[in-house]
Amino acid sequence: MLPQNTTAMTEFVRKRVANAKNDILSGLTVALALVPEAVAFAFVAGVDPLVGLYAAFMIGLITSIFGGRPGMISGATGALAVVMVSLVADGNAMGAPEEELGLYYLFATVILMGIIQMLAGVLKLGKFVRLIPHPVMMGFVNGLAIVIFLSQLGMFKEFVNGEKIWMQGIGLWLTLGLVLLTMAIMWGLPKLKATSKLPEALIGIVVVSAIVILGKLDVATVGSFIKDGGGEGLKGGLPQFQFDIFNKVPLNWETFKFIGPYALILAAIGLIESLMTLNLIDELTETRGHSNRECLAQGGANIVTGLFGGMGGCAMIGQSIINIKGGGRTRLSGIVAAVTLLLFILFASGLIEQVPIAALVGVMFMVVIGTFAWSSFRIINKIPLTDAIVLVAVSLLTVFFDLAVAVIAGVIMSALAFAWENAKKIRARKHIKEDGTKVYEIWGPLFFGSIQAFNSKFDVANDPENVEIDFIESRVSDHSALEAIWALVGKYEEAGKKVKIKHLSEECQALMIKASPRLASVIEHDVDDPRYHVMAKVME
Repeated sequence: MLPQNTTAMTEFVRKRVANAKNDILSGLTVALALVPEAVAFAFVAGVDPLVGLYAAFMIGLITSIFGGRPGMISGATGALAVVMVSLVADGNAMGAPEEELGLYYLFATVILMGIIQMLAGVLKLGKFVRLIPHPVMMGFVNGLAIVIFLSQLGMFKEFVNGEKIWMQGIGLWLTLGLVLLTMAIMWGLPKLKATSKLPEALIGIVVVSAIVILGKLDVATVGSFIKDGGGEGLKGGLPQFQFDIFNKVPLNWETFKFIGPYALILAAIGLIESLMTLNLIDELTETRGHSNRECLAQGGANIVTGLFGGMGGCAMIGQSIINIKGGGRTRLSGIVAAVTLLLFILFASGLIEQVPIAALVGVMFMVVIGTFAWSSFRIINKIPLTDAIVLVAVSLLTVFFDLAVAVIAGVIMSALAFAWENAKKIRARKHIKEDGTKVYEIWGPLFFGSIQAFNSKFDVANDPENVEIDFIESRVSDHSALEAIWALVGKYEEAGKKVKIKHLSEECQALMIKASPRLASVIEHDVDDPRYHVMAKVME
């Protein structure tokens, strides 16, 4: 009989090997989907397509190996690309056009961005993603689904006489037909009981590509997409260390003032998108990733990417969902996707350039359908009004601004709504003891939002000589609450009355006495009420 540790190890290896096929095939599908996305985002940022492809390879590989969420895919993203536009343009303006200073300032910014992200990981700031409320999460998912959908609409444009216009006539209908065919394959295959274990997205891409190549159909392909955008093709070599960064970008205060704000914004957007995608994949797989480890991996990946000529990146929700839906669960899937993408660049550029854009658009449309939280329509009138407003607001802000603005605004709105609701819950039960002492039994949280209501419960001028304030069913939550208690005690003392404070937690007692040692005389330390010990344990 095998020892228990050996049995556990055998089971671990068996599960990994059993899923290896799914991971490899899913990784191949993701690699195909990464190509037009990376190229498109490079065009958005105003850099060469290879800069986007190298970023997708390096970030995808490093985060797959060292990241905190197996199965999550990272690469060049649109959320970062839109911020990079003005950075590259302003950098180019600092020198002659042939110097391409904007590109090197971009590399320097991505390196600084990575350093900031690694600091976030070292300081364990990734855990704060847990504070993001569910309505914000749903709004993020819906907004990102809409953004992915809108980004694919650009694929229905073509260059005519140097101008990009919407497709018309037979070209439009042919493209739509191929998109719908891809979607139909992905929708129908899982419903067939005798279907193979191949990812339906991969089958859809292969079938539609075969139809286009064998039928010699005149439709947009990956190759034509790159050339229409001004690129020379998918062919390239291995990423090279960018020694020119240190020659063309001066390491001085002026440079830091220029790239610092961009790096901070990019770092924030990258971490927020990555950590929220991590949370989403956690829900889909019913497992738990490690947010701080992901911060470190994202930061390290961006530092390496900047040094080797990539545009930086973060987690990609669309490709991550393609991977998860295709059966990718371990780090192998992300590694396969990244390595395959590099092999495309090195050896298979001619073949990949023949893949029709319509097939990849069809895959992304199915991702949109799978990503959007359709249940939000069903629950919108069943959840609190404030949550509904937050959900809709985050969705719209994600579409019209960017992810960082949307999430931060959503968290602030949720926090203010929470504070407002809890501010109304403060209560004070009043009664008179046999010796004439008036007792205020405080119920509800005491914090900055409830201080005004708390103060209104007391009648200092008309209260008797002895007053007790009992916090057995209350929680003193912040410094503002301590200040409010301190000020209240001061009012009673100025009126010549004695006040006692009972059932404060030990932490609150220590803080109040530290702030003002004279308060030690009004705090009752010896507690014989069993309810206090129960409440203290609950609040720990």
